[in-house]
Amino acid sequence: MVLTALVLRLVVVAFLYPERTDPARDHWRCGGEAGRIARSIAQGEGFSNPLFAKTGPTAWLAPVFPYLLAGIFKIFGIYSTASTIAALALDSLFSALTCIPVYFIARKHFGAQTAAWAGWIWAFFPYAIYFSADFIWSTTLTTLLLSLVFLTALYLETSKGVWLWVGFGALVGLGSLTDPSIMSVAPLLGAWAWYRRYRSGRRWLMPGVGAVLAVVLVVSPWFIRNYATFHKVIPFRSCLGLEVYFGNNQDSWHWGPPGYHPSDNEKEWQEYRQLGEIGYTAKKFHEGLAFIDSHRLLYLQQTLRRVVYLWTGFWSFSRRYLQEEPADPFNIVLCTGLTVLALMGLRRAWRIDTAIAMPYILVFLAFPVIYYLTHPEDYYRRPIDPQYVLLAAWSVVSWQTGWSRRRSGAPANVAVTTVE
Repeated sequence: MVLTALVLRLVVVAFLYPERTDPARDHWRCGGEAGRIARSIAQGEGFSNPLFAKTGPTAWLAPVFPYLLAGIFKIFGIYSTASTIAALALDSLFSALTCIPVYFIARKHFGAQTAAWAGWIWAFFPYAIYFSADFIWSTTLTTLLLSLVFLTALYLETSKGVWLWVGFGALVGLGSLTDPSIMSVAPLLGAWAWYRRYRSGRRWLMPGVGAVLAVVLVVSPWFIRNYATFHKVIPFRSCLGLEVYFGNNQDSWHWGPPGYHPSDNEKEWQEYRQLGEIGYTAKKFHEGLAFIDSHRLLYLQQTLRRVVYLWTGFWSFSRRYLQEEPADPFNIVLCTGLTVLALMGLRRAWRIDTAIAMPYILVFLAFPVIYYLTHPEDYYRRPIDPQYVLLAAWSVVSWQTGWSRRRSGAPANVAVTTVE
């Protein structure tokens, strides 16, 4: 599965990589802010300069992916064609490796047949192929790490010692320094396993403490660096205020309308340079909150639109929007179909064992919340696509098994095979 997935993605890279070598706007399409920070690191200027000039230290992004990209720049050259191909190949490798946790999660919960279906679906999954072969960002690494966090959490309840919990905490810390969105679900998954362990009478205090300490140990250097640099507590990233401002304004024809970000608006860029990163994002946060406070009904409507978009892919059928997003009709069919199949699989899992369904419910409920409240992007749901694929595969396999049994005259109920 992994080899097939990797080869397929690399074939697509061969066709798409020229888009990322476009020198326009000083190679902005090669990683955006991550590329800028990686260039600064590779040039010996540290974790800094996320936009178009030397603006100094930054906490715009979490550190793991920019440092990986900086390593590629050091080896293959800054913004070179070789670096672009290497970065896309690395993203493709992360996406292909995700077949492994997808397979083992499905095998533990739903049996070998569903595991095979889920693994092969992921290998050929359109979103996984596209966003790994044409998008230089942390998305595919985040997806892999969140899948590993999810898989590890399934074994915490029955672990015999504290070391699996410590490893879980360290993995959560690494994932959070790649993309803080992992922290939206990882504590809930750990708390669910901890609660199940407590209810079953197993040793529970030290494993939980070990996991928390491991998270703190891994993320503390980045927190300390940010406080020492900016004299302010910045847990993971500095730009939450901009995300609030960017998604909450009168311009709602698109889920990410242009003109509200310093990367595509000269006025915003000059304001960023004048105020500095911390002052600018704080100002944008207050402006975003002020807009929400004075347009509460509109904010509610926009929030509901964001919910619909993240679950179905639908934002608008207006001419202007479809000119900007011509692939959206196909995307709506794929996204909505996947959601429906996943919810059907979740319902089947719930009816058989709520303990199996609960981790998926926690992910689906918690992960998108920050994007409901701020703004979505087309790649924001990708880190939890594996959970959708798993449940969709289970839905298909259980339907197929039930149909085969009905044809043969056997009982139609389908049992779940849980692999410990």
